[in-house]
This record gives sequence, structure tokens and C-alpha cells, in this order.
Amino acid sequence: MSKTILGLAGSLRQASFNAGLLRAAAELAPQGARIQIGSIREVPLYDGDVEAESGLPQPVRTLQAQLAAADGLLMVTPEYNNGVPGVFKNAIDWMSRGEGAAIFVGKPVAVIGASPSGFGTTLAQSHWLPVLRTLKAALWTDGRLMVSRAQSLCDDQGNLTDDKTRALLRKFVEGFAASL
Repeated sequence: MSKTILGLAGSLRQASFNAGLLRAAAELAPQGARIQIGSIREVPLYDGDVEAESGLPQPVRTLQAQLAAADGLLMVTPEYNNGVPGVFKNAIDWMSRGEGAAIFVGKPVAVIGASPSGFGTTLAQSHWLPVLRTLKAALWTDGRLMVSRAQSLCDDQGNLTDDKTRALLRKFVEGFAASL
């Protein structure tokens, strides 16, 4: 039986290192697992008035449906100013609205990320912990991957080209997939 993992990158930049890391994860997924790449690009800023008047925006409903159908969630987070990117947090906040909160309960979640800094995404990954606990997600902690100095490991389009990092990513994705 094949396992589906919803993969979300937390950057909107066209040549994002994190979008490239997610694409590489999808390429490296083991047999019997598939990473479906979702998009947070069209998710508007959260506005409770809009939610009250119109309900959940279509891009949010799409992400909720993708998450509900997935066996797990792979969050690929940049680190902005030592924390989580606002655009990514906003998307997760929207996804947890309405029926969405129940979708996160018990959902296996793994967090990775890439950064041009020497520390990778250590702080951003840690900042996701209280959010994931609040959502009652099942954080997968058997592996950890923080890609440092990503600009030297990726091409101009953000694609991960470094063989050593690709091998580490493959091992991470295999471990997460095997846990589902």
C-alpha cells in the first residue's frame, strides 16, 4: 500500500532553497511512498471577518483536503529572523480553521529546512514545536535535517545539487515514510 505525504514549502520565492529541498524530497521518496507537493502561494492573510463572511478560501480548502488525504505532512521551513516565516505560519493557521483542526490531530509531521546561514533552520524548526503541539500533531523526531549554507548546495533555480545532502535527505524521507 502506497503512503502519501503532503509536502509544503514555507517560502514563496521562485528559486527558494526550501522549495528546491521539497522537490528533491519528492524525487527521492522511496518505493511505496509519494510526496505530493502542495502550495501555500494563494493562501490570503488570515482575516476573521473574511472567514465569518465567506468561510474558508478555496486555497485553504484545497490544502485541508490534501492534508486529510495524506498519511503525513512534511514541512520544509525557511528561517526568517530566527523564527518561522509569517507566510508559512499564516497558511498553517488557516488550515487549522473550521474542520481543519481535527485533520492535524495525530497526523504525523516531519520538519526540515534549508538556509544560507551556517546554522540551518535550527530555530525555525524549534519554533514549530509549540504550534504542532497545540494542533496535537504527531511530530516525527527520529530524524533531523537542517541544510546549512544552502546557496552552495543548490543551483540558480534553488534545486538541490549536492550529492551528500541529497543522500541525507533520502535517508530522512525513507525514515519518515517508513514510520507512517
